[in-house]
Amino acid sequence: MKYKILYIPMLFALFFSACKKDLGNYKYNPPSQPIVVNFTDGTFNALVGDTLKLEPYVQFDGADYLKDLSYQWDIYVDEDARTDTYTGYPLAIVYNLPPKLRNAKLTVTDKRNGIKYFFPFKIQGNTQFSTGTTVLSVDNGVTKLSFIKPDRSVLSNLYFSLMGENLPNNPVQLFAKPLAYQPGTAEDYWVICQDPTKNSVTIDGNTMLRKRYFNEQFFVAPATITPQGFEASMGVPTGVINNKLYLSVTSTAPFAPDFGKFSNPQSGTYTLSKFFTRTPGYFFGFDLATKAFVSFDGGGNYMGADYTVKGKAFNPLNTGITDLVFMQAQPGQSYAYFRDTDGKIYELSFYIDMDDYSQRAIETYYKREFKAEAYIKADTKWQKSAVDVFYFTSDDKIYRYNPLNQDLRTLDANMGGKKVSMIKLSADGNTLTAGVAGSLYTLDVSVGKNGVVTKQLDGIPGSPVDIVIK
Repeated sequence: MKYKILYIPMLFALFFSACKKDLGNYKYNPPSQPIVVNFTDGTFNALVGDTLKLEPYVQFDGADYLKDLSYQWDIYVDEDARTDTYTGYPLAIVYNLPPKLRNAKLTVTDKRNGIKYFFPFKIQGNTQFSTGTTVLSVDNGVTKLSFIKPDRSVLSNLYFSLMGENLPNNPVQLFAKPLAYQPGTAEDYWVICQDPTKNSVTIDGNTMLRKRYFNEQFFVAPATITPQGFEASMGVPTGVINNKLYLSVTSTAPFAPDFGKFSNPQSGTYTLSKFFTRTPGYFFGFDLATKAFVSFDGGGNYMGADYTVKGKAFNPLNTGITDLVFMQAQPGQSYAYFRDTDGKIYELSFYIDMDDYSQRAIETYYKREFKAEAYIKADTKWQKSAVDVFYFTSDDKIYRYNPLNQDLRTLDANMGGKKVSMIKLSADGNTLTAGVAGSLYTLDVSVGKNGVVTKQLDGIPGSPVDIVIK
C-alpha cells in the first residue's frame, strides 16, 4: 500500500499538469517571400560596351518594392577571383567584362526586418565589335575612342565608359595590331599617343577592354617612350619609337606571352623619321641627323647609306634638308616632300632597288618645287594610292595630286567649312574617308570620280584622328 499511496499522487500530478490551460502561442506565420517574375535561374545576354539593364518585376505582399526593399547585384568574375557588386534598382551598367557565361546573384533585402532573399541568374557576355569602324578622336583636348556599329549607331567615348579613365593626350595613330602573321586582322588596337605623362594603351579588339599599357609591350621599357608610328605589312608590328627602329620578337611560338614584344632598338647611329617602309627584304627610312636616306636589311640590321647612287638630281646621302613633310617609299618609284630652309617645299622623286644586296641602289629622278606648296599646313594629312596619286588636306579642303603630270585638283566634297582632321584611303583606292569635327564622310575617288560624298555619319565626339574599319 505504501507504494500505491506514493504512486497515486504522481498520477494525479501528471493528470492535473496535463489538464492545466496552456497559455502559449504556437501559431507561426512565416514572413512572405518576394516573387521575382521570370528571373530566377534565367540567362540574360549582355554586349560588351553596351548598357546592361535588368529590371525584373518584383512582388512582395505588404511591401513597396522600392521603398521597403533594397537590391544588390553580384557578378562573379572567376578568372580574376573577384565579384563585381552593384546596388539599386534596376541594374543599369555599361557591361565591361570579357565575353563568357557568368554566374550572378540578386540579393533582395527587406529593410523592415533585415531578412535577405537570394535569386541566382546568369549573364551571357557577347561582343559587338567584330564588324564596324573604330574611331580615335579628340574632343576639346580629350582623347576618345568610339565604335560605329553596322547599323550606323555610334558608341561614343567607349574607353572611358568601359574603363573609367581617359586615354592619354595627343593621339597620333590607331594601330590595328594583327593576329600573328595575319595582316589585315585586328586582334588588338594600339591607341598611340605622345603624352609624356601617360602611357599609350593596348585594347582588346573583341571586347574594347584594356589589355595593358604600352610600356608592357617591352621586355624592358625605355625610361622615355615616344611612339611615332607603326605598321604591320608582314603580319607583326614594326615601329619607330624614340626615333629608333623596333622589331617585334618572333622567336617564340605565336601563342607565347612574349611573342610580339619589343626588345632593344635596332642598333646603329641614326635618328629615324616616323616615315618608314618595310618590305620582305629590307626597311627604308630617312635619318634626320645625317639628312640621308637609310636602310636596314631584312633582319633589321642597320645598313645606313650603304648603297650606290645613280643620277644627279639630288644627293640621297645628304639631302641637306631635315624637315620631312611626307614620304611614301616603296620598291621602285618613290616620293618624298621636304620643306627647305627657304620655306619652300620640294618634291623628290627616286627609284629604290635594294632587293639584291650586291646591287643596292637609289636612282634619283628629280628635285622640284612642289606645285601645291601653298596649301600645305603644319597639320596637313596625306594619303597615297597604289598608282602614285596623292591626297592631302588643307583646312576644309582635300586635294588630289598626280606627280606624273602635276595635275592638282580640289575634290568635290563640301565639308561645310570644317577643318579636315583625318583622311584614310581604302585598300582598293576607290574610297577616301574624311573626318571633320563630329562627322565622317565617305568620298568616291574611283576612276572618273572626284571625291563626291556618298555617305555621311554624324555623332563622332570631336575631330577624328584615325580609324580602323573591319
